[in-house]
Order: sequence, then C-alpha cells, then structure tokens
Amino acid sequence: MAADPTATTNSTSDVLLQYVVLRRDLWQPKKAAEGEPEPWAWPLGAVVAQGCHASTAALWLSRDDASTQSYCSDSNLDHMHKAVLEVKSEAQLRNLSAKLDAAGIKHKLWIEQPENYATCLATAPLPKSVVYPILKKFNLCKSKIG
Repeated sequence: MAADPTATTNSTSDVLLQYVVLRRDLWQPKKAAEGEPEPWAWPLGAVVAQGCHASTAALWLSRDDASTQSYCSDSNLDHMHKAVLEVKSEAQLRNLSAKLDAAGIKHKLWIEQPENYATCLATAPLPKSVVYPILKKFNLCKSKIG
C-alpha cells in the first residue's frame, strides 16, 4: 500500500518536495560521430524555462491535492523544497514518466512544441518518502554554468 501523501509529519527527512527532472543532453549533447554535424546545445534560459513549465503545470494539475495546497500555502511560500535531477536522454525521461504513472504519482511530462519531444518532468509536491524510491538512482543536476 502506498504511503498517504496527505499525511503530515514533523520529520525533515519527509518534507514536502517537488522533483524537477531535466534532460542533460539538452545542454550537454554528446559529440557528433565523424561526418555528422555538431549537435546544438540549448541555452541556459531555455533549459530553465522547461523546468518552470513542468513545475507550474504539475502544481496546477495537482492543485486540489492536500499536499499541493499545503506546499503552496501562505505559510509555506518561503519554505518550498525542490530537488532538480537529471537524466541522460529523452528515452530515459519518458521511461521515468511511465514508472511514475505506474506508481500513481502525479507529474507533468513537459512536451516541447512544435517539436513534440519531452524535455523535462516535474512531480506534484509529495512527501519525499513517497517519490524518492523511484528517483533515487538519478543524480542531482550539478552542472556548472559557463
């Protein structure tokens, strides 16, 4: 049985948390094979915008959930927690989305238009213990700017 995402806790290890998962290959594409054109790297602002789109959409889609209402409450606005993770590719991002679907975890897979490819996903705010088991294999996004 899944943990109750609306249960409150005093434990800082089970804080309400929204995960944002970005595709590393957008800003750090692999080297092109010999004879192939160099892949284009996205600018920082465009990558940040993808995360913002997914995060906002996930909040809106879960707006009626008790955990989202608590996360967005006046008393929590200055205390929100997010973890930004990275995956290597679009395929890995889509696989993660499928795993979250199978686990019943609300999230938004952001699909960039008109290109129609997945760039990012964000979960609804939930206690860390609910989502972490699925996301624990992914690294925090620690890329350097510039």
